[in-house]
Amino acid sequence: MSWLHLTILLPFIYAVAVPYLYKKFTPRIHTGWFVLIIPLLIFVYLLTFIPQISSGNTVSASVPWLPSYNINFTTHVDGLSLVFGLLISGIGALVILYSIYYMSKHREALHNFYVYLLLFMGAMLGLVFSDNIFVLYVFWELTSVSSFLLIAYWYEREKSRYGAQKSMLITIFGGLAMLAGFIMLSMISDTYSIREMVSNAAMFPSQPLFIPAMILILLGAFTKSAQFPFSIWLPDAMEAPTPISAYLHSATMVKAGIYLVARLTPIFGGSSEWFWVVSGVGIITLLYGSVNAVRQTDLKALLAYSTISQLGLIMSLLGLGSASLYYKIGDDSSVYAIAIFAAIFHLVNHSTFKGCLFMVVGIIDHETGTRDIRRLGGLMHLMPISFTLTVIGSFAMAGLPPFNGFLSKEMFFTAVLNASKMTVFNVDYVMLFIPIVAWIASVFTFVYSMILVFKTFRGKNKPEKLGREVHEAPIGMLIPPLVLGSLVIVIFFFPNVLSQYLLKPALAAVLPTLAQAGELNVKVSAWHGWNAELFMTIGVIGIGTLMYVYLKKWYRIYRIYPDELTLNNFYNLSLETVENVSRLFTNRYMTGFIRDYLVYIFLFIILLTCGTMWVFDGFYFDPSNDAPVNLFEAGLMIAMVITALSVLFSKNRLTSIVTVGGLGFLVSFFFVLFRAPDLALTQLVVETVTTALFLLCFYHLPQLRKEITTVRFKAVNAIISIGVGMVVTIVALSANGNRVFESISGYYENSYELAGAKNIVNAILVDFRGFDTMLEILVLTIAGLGVYTLIKLRIAGRDQNEETK
Repeated sequence: MSWLHLTILLPFIYAVAVPYLYKKFTPRIHTGWFVLIIPLLIFVYLLTFIPQISSGNTVSASVPWLPSYNINFTTHVDGLSLVFGLLISGIGALVILYSIYYMSKHREALHNFYVYLLLFMGAMLGLVFSDNIFVLYVFWELTSVSSFLLIAYWYEREKSRYGAQKSMLITIFGGLAMLAGFIMLSMISDTYSIREMVSNAAMFPSQPLFIPAMILILLGAFTKSAQFPFSIWLPDAMEAPTPISAYLHSATMVKAGIYLVARLTPIFGGSSEWFWVVSGVGIITLLYGSVNAVRQTDLKALLAYSTISQLGLIMSLLGLGSASLYYKIGDDSSVYAIAIFAAIFHLVNHSTFKGCLFMVVGIIDHETGTRDIRRLGGLMHLMPISFTLTVIGSFAMAGLPPFNGFLSKEMFFTAVLNASKMTVFNVDYVMLFIPIVAWIASVFTFVYSMILVFKTFRGKNKPEKLGREVHEAPIGMLIPPLVLGSLVIVIFFFPNVLSQYLLKPALAAVLPTLAQAGELNVKVSAWHGWNAELFMTIGVIGIGTLMYVYLKKWYRIYRIYPDELTLNNFYNLSLETVENVSRLFTNRYMTGFIRDYLVYIFLFIILLTCGTMWVFDGFYFDPSNDAPVNLFEAGLMIAMVITALSVLFSKNRLTSIVTVGGLGFLVSFFFVLFRAPDLALTQLVVETVTTALFLLCFYHLPQLRKEITTVRFKAVNAIISIGVGMVVTIVALSANGNRVFESISGYYENSYELAGAKNIVNAILVDFRGFDTMLEILVLTIAGLGVYTLIKLRIAGRDQNEETK
């Protein structure tokens, strides 16, 4: 096992120790201080890969997991996985430091919080470093489970439970679809390795499962990354504590779908279906998120919709950039590759400014007691550091200089303008709308960014609506957003350092063929002259400013759209409909009568068994090798049939019990005829004991009442009974007639030589299957002890009641 494997497993291993540390040191030391060391160690370890990865190399290691199925825990570090790994561990460390001051060590169940957080971190690391698609899927679903636990951390709140359930249902649905796509992908490629799939990507488009696999995998990516129309779970996930919201939105769960699309672009990119679906869904999500963010009055809800918008931007860039794989090397491939670079660049930028903003919103909520924009205002002088950080994060999100979001936003405009000139995939005039939609979404992005800054920190202070004295947060809570805010500015001034050591290797991982041909020479610059991109930015600022100033005049347009047609309402109605139908269906078969349940079980057995034998032609009867039936055996068989029928038509319990016992005694005569006296004796003993027990039990039951049964009731019973009897008979005859292998009984014929036993039955029970017999005796012993204990408890309780009287 390599160090990278241990790095991935470290959060899981350490999570086991967290409850002990919490119990041992709380409330003297905050549990977060013990947890902080884990992401720091991981981050420092991953930094050591930068020289090797930036020089064009990759690192791989493999550990057998299910070798019989060729499923190994193979890890692979390249530029793309390293970028995500550094974000997961680096921002994870800042989030834990932030949580130490945000989460009270006296009032919160911190052991649960940090266990869930470590599980989440480990799952994300395993996801981005896994090369085997099924190992990746295991970690993928672990992120869904751990995020469910984190969102529902305050489970006593109804909204927390609702948000956790919604995220679980949507992301698990996508995960199952993705699993089906992975299975199809493995069938096409005959491998589970993503690297091997990429190396053989040219053969994929001609396969019939190519499109179904692509659609199913994209369902998984879109649900996880909150793309339209699956984006409704993300705003409700805001019920999680703010440290989790910051982590989930900036570096982890929502970026998993982005990672998957980027990772599989070498396989599916270059096809028109991938181009249209990914870029189209991304652009729609960008517009949907930005328009809805403006109408939010809760700061975290505003940031949630802004995240949806920014994720749509990144997704659209990945879709537009996939066109570079359509062109031959040396044509226009490098022109469109800039979109992939912009996607990775904006992903890093978004992690920095969105993490900073969420932490600041958490500070505002922590210090003022509210996130409602209508109750806030005038906080600039009371919380100057938080105001400065909000300006940095919001202006970066709006795409203004001198912040890193300006650089990647300009590259986004370049990518959409290039796409409008595209001549492939039958784009015609449709691609002319892409720059228009992108520009409109950017205007709304500017507006909600200004709302976040000025509605919160400018204007009149409203202490009467806050109910507490407002002051700046403690320095420990400010350090993490200060680090992220500083990175926002540093990246703007030194973007090519980041590009050289991280972004270009990540781009090479997404477009390996172009990287090998030397076509990926991208340089980031803040000034490109007076070009179309700059004029688009000036237009965004101008129109966005006017829209913000006159917000109250046009804000009422949001009231035009009816709430009944929203995606959230559709989800709630769908869930309610499913629950009602399920309840109705369940009430139809959960009748409370054992007879009905037996009818379902036996009917299922009849249909399944007969259907299987019919489809696979399983019935076969060959009596040629059977022994002849003599007079005694025929007589016993007739006597058993008569006895069984007598049980059905008996009028009282005593007769039924005696008749059932007689049926068992007749079976023992068969053992005598077949020369098995020990089995006959066993059968006689068992029948005697069970008959006596039946008589004892039924003696204490109330008298039978005459049952009123309809003809239909009796007919169903008769049909089911005859059907089960016929199925058992057919299966027995077919099993006897279809002997695929030689009988195992020949092995036991040498019982004397193998076990030194003259009795073959004893040899089987004691020697050949001794462990089975021992466990059966153990079960009987435990059952006997249970009966003895219940009897003793009843006697003791009776004695106690008598003493009380």
